[in-house]
Amino acid sequence: MQRLIIFAIIGFFAQLVDGSLGMAYGVTSSSLLLLFGISPAVASASVHMAEVVTTAASGVSHIRFGNVDKRTVYRLILPGSLGAFIGACFLSNLPGNMVKPYIAIFLFSLGVYVLFRFLLAGVKKIPAAQTNRTPSKKLLVPLGFIAGFADSTGGGGWGPLATPVLLSRNELEPRKVIGSVDTSEFVIASSATLGFLISLGLEQFHLGWVFALMIGGVVAAPIAAWLVRKIPSAILGVLVGGLIMITNLKTLFETFGISSNHVQNLIYLFFTFIWAGTVAYNILRHRKQIQQSEQTECLATCEK
Repeated sequence: MQRLIIFAIIGFFAQLVDGSLGMAYGVTSSSLLLLFGISPAVASASVHMAEVVTTAASGVSHIRFGNVDKRTVYRLILPGSLGAFIGACFLSNLPGNMVKPYIAIFLFSLGVYVLFRFLLAGVKKIPAAQTNRTPSKKLLVPLGFIAGFADSTGGGGWGPLATPVLLSRNELEPRKVIGSVDTSEFVIASSATLGFLISLGLEQFHLGWVFALMIGGVVAAPIAAWLVRKIPSAILGVLVGGLIMITNLKTLFETFGISSNHVQNLIYLFFTFIWAGTVAYNILRHRKQIQQSEQTECLATCEK
């Protein structure tokens, strides 16, 4: 019962992150599940089965609020589904102890990427697209396949890979990029789950864990919608990136044979210092931007 409560909290936190940033449900929850000693295949399978429900709810919300470019979704789901299905079958047929270090390295790398992406982005808003044009198939087909494969093998990666690439193109409004990626993820999660069911069998799924993750995610969904309006994405992003890095360090210690507690503590301290520094930096930069905005508004009012 205690573990189910913990998994519900993991699902809650992961959905809180994903609903606020448009990414990182899978990578956050998978990292925390691996920390509990769950095998990569079972962890990824459980996360994706839970995501079938959470992404469906997210997709419906985005569609209702007009945050979806349907052509982008259609162009992403077929290659993304194929990549996710192949990745699930690939991961299921590998020994857990052999693949776990590689998954941890992948997740750790994603954590570094997420942290520095939001650190470098700062608190500046990405400008809205002028053309509001659907990205080309030449971009979306390979992007969907790679992101889908990475998502099922690593337990996360659809949002962290697809969202930044599409935002950098500046062809769609940011809200439509996030809405389209989130909506298409329902099909990706379903395909990955099907692949895990075929490869692992239903008996390998811990349905109690899956339902706990689902419940936590469903509860968090409306809170995330409120939270994203209160906390800047740059601050949330570095919080998430640092958490992913820290939670995967234990597996990396085992992979590289770092058994000394003294060395481990120093490494933990080093990355915690970087994490805290990036959070503090983005908070200070956000406050500075608010002050500058207030001064600009004050000057504009005085001129009138």
